[in-house]
This record gives sequence, structure tokens and C-alpha cells, in this order.
Amino acid sequence: MTNAVPPFIVAIPARYGSTRLPAKPLREIGGIPMVVRVAQRALQAGASQVVVAVDDQRIAAVLRGHGVDVCMTRSDHASGSDRLAECVELCGWDDDAIVVNLQGDEPFAPAAGIRAVAHALQGDGAPMATLATPIIDAEELFDPNVVKLVRAVNGRALYFSRAPLPWARDAFAADRHTLPSGSPFLRHIGIYAYRAQFLTRYARLPRTLLEQTESLEQLRVLEHGHAIAVRLAPEPFPPGIDTEADLERAEAWLRDQS
Repeated sequence: MTNAVPPFIVAIPARYGSTRLPAKPLREIGGIPMVVRVAQRALQAGASQVVVAVDDQRIAAVLRGHGVDVCMTRSDHASGSDRLAECVELCGWDDDAIVVNLQGDEPFAPAAGIRAVAHALQGDGAPMATLATPIIDAEELFDPNVVKLVRAVNGRALYFSRAPLPWARDAFAADRHTLPSGSPFLRHIGIYAYRAQFLTRYARLPRTLLEQTESLEQLRVLEHGHAIAVRLAPEPFPPGIDTEADLERAEAWLRDQS
């Protein structure tokens, strides 16, 4: 396996409507719209092309002049991956092109992490790849907004859940406030890489019960019998932004970095 990062496209799904944070892509962090910050991160990672998949002209307008392409997509997609599948057709990407799905609410995603997920796909026969990072405290493990995952010895995903995984039976019977040492608790980082051909195939797969129950789009892949390669992120990913409180924390984090 080569250590060189293959050429890759970054596609950013950016939906205007959000129940928890209205007009989320346009919300400013340090005076810059969130979607612009995400696009800047993709460019810093060295993507051969950066495309933002939008469903509203207001998002397209703020992206003008930032060196990225805008793809206007339908507003009724069930997930970000479904939205990017429409992009594959509209942009005419080659079947073997590596497409990195960088979520539109990850304004501080490290460039090394974006490159790492593309490299993970290249180095594994799975049609899809993602990243994870160790969970370090019990509050994070028991938070349903933090997606957990377990993986096999070959580094491929076994399951993703909002519930605590794996369940440390004996340790948690005695104490649920401290994580037992040696257990492989992992937080899923919502960044994906796929071959363009598989992204199109994904959108044609029927939605599944587990996907809808957990509200996790990646479960559609596992339920239909496809593999997802999982690698550890090379550096921390600051949490994504879903709420007003997250936005306030992002502002504070940005101030601390300056």
C-alpha cells in the first residue's frame, strides 16, 4: 500500500433547512459563514476539486469568489450522501474518482483528517471509508448526540450507534461514571470517502430500518452488506455544529486559537 494520498474530490452537502439551527450554512463564525469555512478547509487539504452541494441560492451566493464549485441539488434528499449522489451525475465524475464527503457543519475539520479518509479508502478494498477517534470520558460515551462505533480486527465497521458501544457489562454494573481501561470506545467522525460509482449505488439502496431508527445514514451501507473501512483520525476533529450552543462554543474555540 502506498503512503501517497491519492487525488480526491471534496464534496460538501449544505442544506439550508435545519430544525435545530435554522439557515445553518450561513451562520457566521468569526464573521465568516460556516459553509465558507468548511470550503476553505477542503481547499487547504489539497483536494483536486471542491464542490458544495446546495439546495438554496442563498448558500450559492455566499460561496462566489471562494474558488469552489457549486452544485444545485434537490431539497428532498434523505441524507448528505444522497445529495452527493446527485452531484456525481451532475458533475460527471469518473466511476473510480475518490469523493470525500465533508459535512457542511465541520468548519474546523483538520486538513490532515480530510486527506486521511481519502487514503483509507485507497488502502482498503471497501467501497467506503470513515474516521474515528478514542472516547476519553463516560459523559461522551453516554451522550446520544455522540455517535459510537465498533470495528472488527480488520479495521472495518461492525456497527454504529447513538447508544454506548461496546457495553462494558461488569464495569458498568458497578460504575457508569468512569470508563474502564482497555475497552475500545470510539467516537465516529462524520467524514466519509467513497468511489463515485458506489456513491451513486448507495443512493439507489432502499432506506433501512436501522438507518431510520438510529438516524444514521451509514447504517444503510452495512445493512445492505457493504463494508466500511475505519481508520483513526491523525489529529482531533473539533465537534461539529448543530445547535446555538455549539455555535457559541465554536466562537469561543476560534478566539482561543487566535
